[in-house]
Amino acid sequence: MERREQYKRLIMFLASAFIMGVQTGLFAYVWFHHYNDRAIIGVLYWYRGNWALIGLYAVILFLFLKVFGGFKVGYLRVVEVLFSQVISVLFTNGIAYLQLALIGHWKFLDHIGPMIWLTCVELLAVFLWIVFMRWIYSRIYPPRNMLFIYGDHSPVELMEKISSREDKYQIAEAVHLSLGEKKIKERICDYHAVVLGDMPSHERNLYLKYCFEKDIRCYSVPKISDIMIMSSAKIHLFDSPLLLFRNRRLTIEQQICKRAFDLVCSFIGLVIASPVMVIIAILIKAYDHGPVFYRQDRLTTDGKIFQVYKFRSMKVDSEKTGARLAMKDDSRITPVGRVLRNIHFDELPQLFNIIKGDMSLVGPRPERPEIAAQYTKEIPEFPYRLKVKAGLTGYAQVYGKYNTTPYDKLKLDLTYIENYTFLLDIQILMTTFKILFQKENTEGVEQWQITAATKEKPNVLKQEKEEKDER
Repeated sequence: MERREQYKRLIMFLASAFIMGVQTGLFAYVWFHHYNDRAIIGVLYWYRGNWALIGLYAVILFLFLKVFGGFKVGYLRVVEVLFSQVISVLFTNGIAYLQLALIGHWKFLDHIGPMIWLTCVELLAVFLWIVFMRWIYSRIYPPRNMLFIYGDHSPVELMEKISSREDKYQIAEAVHLSLGEKKIKERICDYHAVVLGDMPSHERNLYLKYCFEKDIRCYSVPKISDIMIMSSAKIHLFDSPLLLFRNRRLTIEQQICKRAFDLVCSFIGLVIASPVMVIIAILIKAYDHGPVFYRQDRLTTDGKIFQVYKFRSMKVDSEKTGARLAMKDDSRITPVGRVLRNIHFDELPQLFNIIKGDMSLVGPRPERPEIAAQYTKEIPEFPYRLKVKAGLTGYAQVYGKYNTTPYDKLKLDLTYIENYTFLLDIQILMTTFKILFQKENTEGVEQWQITAATKEKPNVLKQEKEEKDER
């Protein structure tokens, strides 16, 4: 297993290069046999022109696959990789066809047949590649037997998340820090990988260094300070290494660029989405004759309160007993609202908030003041996420879920704030298209789910036994 790990990157690189070559080769075939004709394109391309066009197709395809995760066969689930590849192929071929239409001065639907054929064949090739590579990957790299080490914070939720990927991880044993350093180190040597749960820094560093010494793969739950460290700048002015934390938020240049981008994209988005928004408004009004829009106080930069606009997805007076998060299978959600939530279209009116300057296209989710106050009692660092404007989409929305715990959402938001770049905004916006139709990103909070920092100290092994007995 350890020796094969050395070749994993090479294997995946060659596999990715292969499928890229197949897809680009198919486009080249379509170009040479269907489009590169004076009667169709209006001009006959010469040698360099052909390769420039084919090369551009390959670059666009690579960028989409990279952003959407189309190469991560062993990392993501099969369905997620397939979905990423399908989106990448559709976007790339759509851009390629528009490019060809501009070159040949066609109407939009002229000569579209070969491009449809290309798309179908590419999707078939992609499907076969994913199935084959997943089979190969599972044979070469079977699931790792892992040791989970935990402290006084409940590890149950994290263990359930890891166990949901049985194709990659298998938690064979969970031990508490109280077992003792000597016995835990003995256990570590029996496994291919170790997971360090939320525990004090001293103990975490102890076992992290031991795994480093023994060349054992180690996964660790990051603390908020770790996220700050990851974004620090390295200083080499002295013979003692230093890390610099500027903690300056966005620079004035970044703020201007971000605001200009927000305005341009929001106006374009409103123009494109206006027909859909009219239809949604009619459906909401027709269902129960209640108001179309829903206004609610939310928090943005430095705790400033503003009113967010949304299409109403719940029944009228659904919160007359007080504010609370939407639960899974919440009876307060209307049939129209359920559809809107599943595809995130209830958020479209927030484009007006962006134009007003209350929000940005990308940023932390705007939280309600009363719910944020509850979280802050358990997580004093929760207001850190208010260093930038709230966003229509964001790092936590893309890489988390609706029911991700507030503490984990805070970590994701801080990762965005501490590593902000304009390109990161572009990447998040593009990835948002991928999650629009993924149900798990819109599911409400489970009835049992803890929505603030987890403070319980359960006996994990005892809980596992009880769950097995119940089954």
